[in-house]
Amino acid sequence: MMAANRLKIAFFDFTGCEGCQLTAIDALQTHPDLLEVVEIVEFREAMSEKDGDYRVAFVEGSCSKPEDERRLQAIREQAEIVLAFGACAHLGGVNALRNWHPAHETHSYVYGEMGKRFESHAARPIAEVIPTEGFIPGCPVDRDEFIRAVKALLKGRLPVIPDYPVCVECRLKENICVFLHGKVCLGPITRAGCQAICPSYGLGCLGCRGQTSQANLNGLKWAVHAHRLSEVDFDQQMKLFQSYSMLKEKTDGDHGY
Repeated sequence: MMAANRLKIAFFDFTGCEGCQLTAIDALQTHPDLLEVVEIVEFREAMSEKDGDYRVAFVEGSCSKPEDERRLQAIREQAEIVLAFGACAHLGGVNALRNWHPAHETHSYVYGEMGKRFESHAARPIAEVIPTEGFIPGCPVDRDEFIRAVKALLKGRLPVIPDYPVCVECRLKENICVFLHGKVCLGPITRAGCQAICPSYGLGCLGCRGQTSQANLNGLKWAVHAHRLSEVDFDQQMKLFQSYSMLKEKTDGDHGY
């Protein structure tokens, strides 16, 4: 395909570990055919060149500083399609754990006296700052799901993300429910697409892909109680990736920042 007709894609990083971008690099290395039909014009993890002309923006990381808002607005003005890339951009992610504490306390804890120099606010998903066309969930994103997303975009379609729980994939794999092993699992409320990787190795789902649209949180709480599992463990597991939504529901968007 001629360069002028290739789909121009850019990757942007905000507050996060950039593991999702590394997953994208790894996936593209095994799918060189895609590099013949897409043109990556900005990708700090993989290239130093930059070109502000792009149609699709993959945004990794949460919004946690005033300058992030300005960058996101600029990305939104340029891109036809903006996708939250990974749990931090999609949910606020692990970064949002700090939202449970006043900003000055976290700044002081991490940076000491230097903390006064840093201007930041509560970690937010990017969809709380700018309109987005969708998301690719996970921590990190699933490499195969990323490839499917790129192929969908090439066909002029948005990526289709599963909206059924991880439990479906567990049953298809004939896994023994980790609840029966005495472990808390968020699989009943978490959207599938990861091939139930954590429960398949005997670990409870941590909810990094976000909740399904019809998640039954009360039902999950009942299951935790019925299996006599620790409610403290359940609460901590929920907070790992759901802190932003939990605090938003609790305080109606006022995080004390």
